Amino acid sequence: MSGVPRIVVAAPASGSGKTTVATGLMAAFTARGLAVSPHKVGPDYIDPGYHALATGRPGRNLDPWLTSEDLVVPLFLHGAAGADVAVVEGVMGLYDGTAGTVPSGSLGGGDYASTAHVATLLDAPVVLVVDASAAAGRSVAALVHGFRSFGTARVGGVILNRLGSDGHERMCREALAELGLPVLGALRRHEDAATPSRHLGLVPAAERRPDAVASVRRMGEMVASSCDLDAVLALARDVPALDAAPWDPAEEVDAPSGGERPRIAVAGGPAFTFGYAENEELLDAAGAEVVRFDPLRDEALPEGTRGVVIGGGFPEVYAAELSANEPLRKDLAAFAQSARPLYAECAGLLYLAEELDGAPMCGVLDGVKATMAPRLTLGYRAAVAVTDSVVARTGERLRGHEFHRTVTEPGHGGSSGKPGGPGGTWRAAWQWSTSGPEGFVKGECVASYLHLHWAGSPWLASRMVRAGGGDRQ
Repeated sequence: MSGVPRIVVAAPASGSGKTTVATGLMAAFTARGLAVSPHKVGPDYIDPGYHALATGRPGRNLDPWLTSEDLVVPLFLHGAAGADVAVVEGVMGLYDGTAGTVPSGSLGGGDYASTAHVATLLDAPVVLVVDASAAAGRSVAALVHGFRSFGTARVGGVILNRLGSDGHERMCREALAELGLPVLGALRRHEDAATPSRHLGLVPAAERRPDAVASVRRMGEMVASSCDLDAVLALARDVPALDAAPWDPAEEVDAPSGGERPRIAVAGGPAFTFGYAENEELLDAAGAEVVRFDPLRDEALPEGTRGVVIGGGFPEVYAAELSANEPLRKDLAAFAQSARPLYAECAGLLYLAEELDGAPMCGVLDGVKATMAPRLTLGYRAAVAVTDSVVARTGERLRGHEFHRTVTEPGHGGSSGKPGGPGGTWRAAWQWSTSGPEGFVKGECVASYLHLHWAGSPWLASRMVRAGGGDRQ
């Protein structure tokens, strides 16, 4: 049983200021000397990077779709171990969840995987961030009343954002007082705390670290001066204990049998910032020695590498620099021929292609060319493995998500294989439930647009480590 103090920061819609308020609360509480556990609802990779800067702890995601409804509380408790308070940033509008089939008996109902669903699972109060610039006076109260009375979420207070004047703030406070709901903060328009965006959302913190540190500091100062931190903390502490054990990666994977730990190299640096902390924790628990390499700087894989994981990020932004690092591109191409496991998601797929927007890449996926696309591809995916690979067996089902504005030609491997380089042909990796095949598999290499949270399918880590150690079972 654990009664970790916790709040969920939500909003009526995207663009209301959730990230500013949530990150500011994390920074403000940390500045008070509290150990703050940062969390994000949904598959977002970028916001957790700012959360980590604010708290000094890994930003972690809570997503019933990617993992399971049953894992949300254990994963939360794992991330919040030793924390004085946990701040969970929501996604989209409070009740915006997945569309389509909802697992039988789910607490989420039509709001499955929404912020409200996660708040209900955590039995946590919601702080609703309202963009007051789009509502005048008493209309704010009508909006808040609707969100408080609809669904399962327990709205415990409101933070007004983007107020225009003292009079505007007074009108909003008076209207909300009629609901008996506390106003926990009132923020004015704050352009100086804004973070830059581009085609997939905010620019990741790792790409602009000095400026990001300054932005996070300003968010913390702004929230500390505009919000009643004591009242927010009191709300966070008014929660019941959670009757669950923390998630333990060692219990999810095959225990190492001793001996040498195969070295698994994970891509990092500004071009490859997308990844879930639990993925590396599972690799470690499965017996790997996890090391990092930066494809922008390092001219070779770490010495003794027995497996490679290349996650998501923004290689399209760094295509010229990645292409210029020819020694590493050649090293990765040689590694792909060595019968060792190579797993790539999204950005990793682009990096392994023959070229990206005309810039030469690693050429592991010979004949595959990637280009920027006019439209964003985004959404949850139910996938079925259509061929055996280093991480999956034919017929296995996984849940992931897509998040990219690029396309490849060809779009995937073939059902009978596409002519490839030495060693065989490229086959498709997955079959989407909503469309056709996706991804590329050959030998010990698998690359696709599918992002996976390995806590939902921990055998991925076990298989990577076994393959890296020479065990193909």
